[in-house]
Amino acid sequence: MNSLQRIQAAIHFEQTDRVPVIPQVFAHAAVLVGKTLGAYIRDGETLAQCQLKAIAHYGYDAVFALMDAGLETEAVGSRLLYRNDIYPCVERYALDNIRDLDGLVVPDPNLSGRMPELLKAANILRRELRNEVLIVGCVLGPMTLAMQLMGPEKALFLAADEPDLFGRVLDFATDVAISFGLAQIEAGVHTPFVFDPSASPAVVPPQFFREFLLSRLKRLFSALKSGGSLSNWLHIAGPAETIFPYYPEAGVEIANFDYCVNPMRARKLLPETCLNGNIKPLSFVEATTGDISAECAGLLAQLAPGRGYILSSGCEIPPEAKPENVAAMVSASRAKE
Repeated sequence: MNSLQRIQAAIHFEQTDRVPVIPQVFAHAAVLVGKTLGAYIRDGETLAQCQLKAIAHYGYDAVFALMDAGLETEAVGSRLLYRNDIYPCVERYALDNIRDLDGLVVPDPNLSGRMPELLKAANILRRELRNEVLIVGCVLGPMTLAMQLMGPEKALFLAADEPDLFGRVLDFATDVAISFGLAQIEAGVHTPFVFDPSASPAVVPPQFFREFLLSRLKRLFSALKSGGSLSNWLHIAGPAETIFPYYPEAGVEIANFDYCVNPMRARKLLPETCLNGNIKPLSFVEATTGDISAECAGLLAQLAPGRGYILSSGCEIPPEAKPENVAAMVSASRAKE
């Protein structure tokens, strides 16, 4: 079984030769091979080569064509502040004034901002790995992109004071995600995962998710699946248990769950959805290899017997993670091969 086949089987709760393992290695791949974060998030060739070297080093089951959470808002018109060794942040929001909403245009992924570089990375990864390894892209979910376009405070006030107008912002954000996701699939990505941490119950209540976000996520996933995505993968960090019951209606097929979520609680709430998680990301910096191995063993004992599980971190593995801790996670998945 190759990595892609292994993950496909896990998604469908079928027998696998071993549990798939996907450490969420993004910028850590750059650190591992001695490249700067600035080069990694700006140059598609650098990103692809770092991802290829990282998977060759660790031997896990997926690579990521992913730069940072500012990519889409920058392409729409926000200005980012770039810093040496940490991800950029928004310096000026494209929707600093809500009256500018009608003037916003869904960016062309082949021309706008750094989107073409991301597509270049996806193309290189697919050319090199073909259908042997899962190639994962990323689009920001509607709530997260709305906040990246307006700023968190303005977005939340607009949602409370003018919900219909905020709904238009979410619709625009969904259109951006669909356009960019389909372009990633065309460039070679098997699955663009939807990254929407601002949809977490730690940020907005479950009723908000149901009323504002469920239908838009459903539209997004439907478009990506129709466009050829291998699976619908949703990544919402934090204590997401209260919104898990909405995932099947949204069309979610892989549910990432964070370290604060009890694994068996996640399985009870999502009995027919492939789970992905949930080692605490900071553990890869602070814990010992023995700690990582023990936690992985516990997850495998709880979730792997029922299939439909991918061993992973709860969110991005920090760039400064200890390589031996990432390796310990990969080794744990192979313990019963």
